[in-house]
Amino acid sequence: MPRVLICYHSKTGNTEAMAYKIADGVREAGVDVDVKKVSETKQSDLVNYDGIVYGSPTYFGGCAGELKSFIDKCMPIYEQLEGKVGGAFTSSDAIAGGNETTIMQIVQVHMMCGMVVTGDTEGEPYGPVSIGKPDAEVEKNCVLYGKRIANLVKKLHG
Repeated sequence: MPRVLICYHSKTGNTEAMAYKIADGVREAGVDVDVKKVSETKQSDLVNYDGIVYGSPTYFGGCAGELKSFIDKCMPIYEQLEGKVGGAFTSSDAIAGGNETTIMQIVQVHMMCGMVVTGDTEGEPYGPVSIGKPDAEVEKNCVLYGKRIANLVKKLHG
């Protein structure tokens, strides 16, 4: 059965809450999912998944150093990620805090690895974003995003 990893860093719990809502959507679409803190994930774990979704708070218009450091250490395995599905989500404390630049930074990494990334016509096109604690609308978008990721994983990895 296809598998998705949701790997995140969260200091306040907002990004973590989003990770678990995205996981709900993945499960609802019938795909196995693991949710792990980046500090509990090894780069070698990534090759065992068909989809990888990274989540990070937005710090200074980009992802948290904890996630960036993890990604930087993926160079030895990046070619093994080709063809996998990628995704991204973020939380911040301000609407103009760099949410889209954070997501695009993560998406850029997925593309450098040859991964497949999808937009979202029903929720937020680049990936879910929360300003502060996720509200009902953000939670809904996270579940929809999880379903979208899972459905693409099923199409590509059956």
